[in-house]
Amino acid sequence: MNNSTELAGPLELLPPVDFCCDYGSSLQSNNKDKTSMVDYIIGVADPEEWHAENLERNRNHYSRWMAGLGPKIITCVADRVGVGVHFNPFVEWREKMIKYGVVRMHDLAQDILTWDRFYLSGRLQKPVHVLIDNWDIRKVNVVNLKVATCAALLLLPPVFTEEDLYVKICSLSYTGDLRMLFAEDKDKVKKIVQGRFKEFQAMYKPLLVEYADEGFLDFSYHPHFTFQQDCGLSATASLFSSLPSAVHSRMFLGSHKPPVSGEMASEITISSRSQAARRVLKALRRTVLVSSTRQAVSGLIATGGVNAARYLARKMSKAWKSRSSRRIPESSCG
Repeated sequence: MNNSTELAGPLELLPPVDFCCDYGSSLQSNNKDKTSMVDYIIGVADPEEWHAENLERNRNHYSRWMAGLGPKIITCVADRVGVGVHFNPFVEWREKMIKYGVVRMHDLAQDILTWDRFYLSGRLQKPVHVLIDNWDIRKVNVVNLKVATCAALLLLPPVFTEEDLYVKICSLSYTGDLRMLFAEDKDKVKKIVQGRFKEFQAMYKPLLVEYADEGFLDFSYHPHFTFQQDCGLSATASLFSSLPSAVHSRMFLGSHKPPVSGEMASEITISSRSQAARRVLKALRRTVLVSSTRQAVSGLIATGGVNAARYLARKMSKAWKSRSSRRIPESSCG
């Protein structure tokens, strides 16, 4: 599937939705696996009502036992066990396999703006095809892209390439994800960036120009488009204070000095670039670890043992292929 009309085709099977985008490896220009599932995020106002109607239309999209439990339990498992998203994988449509995740529109917007779960917000930091957008999620997502850029800059060295930047942005939502240890392609992040480089540029170039105008970045027009950033304390503090509230609050977890009630991000003391980077990385790892684990458990409950094993087997097969095909790295010694 490679055009908007065809990509929107599966929506004909489903009840009306408020938002829909497709994402994933099947859309990358360098993807050679024609059997890849096409992934969708679907936003609806009331998931319980939506699942009730979808069960009447497409009961076979759900695991047999979950369908028997009904829409209230489906929504409850997604909200209480997972991170608010219920996925139906291995849905057949015109000789293709699709997977769609259903989320409450309020939860989608909340995660985009605050990174409280950093699950769907991470998906939308990468190129996606927005097929339906009744809530102006594309406009709201600009905030998500800006703060993703801030976080990536804090984690990058003074000089880096454009590809380095997009790889760092793309890697934010995989930091701490347990699946990356055994069930994901180790080169996944780089492949995403290389396969959709022009789309990353279209998303982030306008923001990079803004940061250049503000003095945070200096463009050097070399073949690989090199950047140099201001790593001074003032620039660091400005980037750090721009991060979402959920990131700052998680920096205090396990701290001997919890934040004073009402303490704002601007009041958190930053003494160096390395300290800011460590705090950001720690907060993101904690968030992604919790969210990815909860969603994995939710997915296991929702899809049942057979489909969960089938999905994991596909992931591990891709991971094994990526490991076995990797070249031995060249020595960094001169």
